[in-house]
Amino acid sequence: MEETVDEPVPVIRDVDQGTARLLPDVDRRRAWLLTVDGAPQSYVDLDDPEHLEFEYARRIAHVLDCAAAPGTPLDALHLGGGALTLPRYLAATRPGSRQWVVDSDRALLEMVAEHLPLPADSGITVRAEDARAALRSRRPGSVDVLVADVFGGSRVPAHLTTLPYARAAAEALRPEGVYAANLADAAPFAFLRSQLATFAAVFDHLCLIAEPVVLRGRRFGNTVLVASRAELPLERLERLTAGDPFPARVAHGAALGRLIGDARPVQEADAAPSPEPPEGTFTVG
Repeated sequence: MEETVDEPVPVIRDVDQGTARLLPDVDRRRAWLLTVDGAPQSYVDLDDPEHLEFEYARRIAHVLDCAAAPGTPLDALHLGGGALTLPRYLAATRPGSRQWVVDSDRALLEMVAEHLPLPADSGITVRAEDARAALRSRRPGSVDVLVADVFGGSRVPAHLTTLPYARAAAEALRPEGVYAANLADAAPFAFLRSQLATFAAVFDHLCLIAEPVVLRGRRFGNTVLVASRAELPLERLERLTAGDPFPARVAHGAALGRLIGDARPVQEADAAPSPEPPEGTFTVG
């Protein structure tokens, strides 16, 4: 008699920052989409953690791939957890890495731990904590990569946009360390330009990864800001991002300077969250 396999069903739960849904992917047996209040937060394939469905996650993964020689373990701090897509990716591609994930939504982390558990040997430690507080508690120069993917709903919180925040991020990193942040904006890029100016005031080397249609101001979309005190592997990043299903550009140097223009670093008193996406931009179902 042929054994039947139960079909996965959606999981819906009220969490600290809204209503979370885990939605099974009908095309991949153990893959799930996490949304909060209809906005996509994460996509995870438990059988294939190297499969990255979201383009911005793929671009941050390219940054992780370039952060050291292939397979070399890294110490990584992730601000923003979601379903732990990028920590799972790094654990799969760089076994032996030590990773710390912080997210302010304790109920969401509990939901993910229950339904999308991590392997026992993942090397990933997860805790409920504010991202800025986590940076303050880190030992200086203790991480190789710092990934910021923090959204309250669909907006980056204001306290994670400021010059003191950028300085705290730099302090947590080793001299060769790399910061990568998921940011979203649209022309005239007031928020994005201010973030570039803020991080340029702290880090010696910056680049911005985005689809050309976003950089040209034709639509709202995600961008990845990359910063380091050391030289960035720009040529390799350009090759990797150009080969994606939705190719991206790596803006740096004079092109980045033109984008920054007369934007100034964000002080605490002037901080504001990232702009609200146009209605329907990221909403699922």
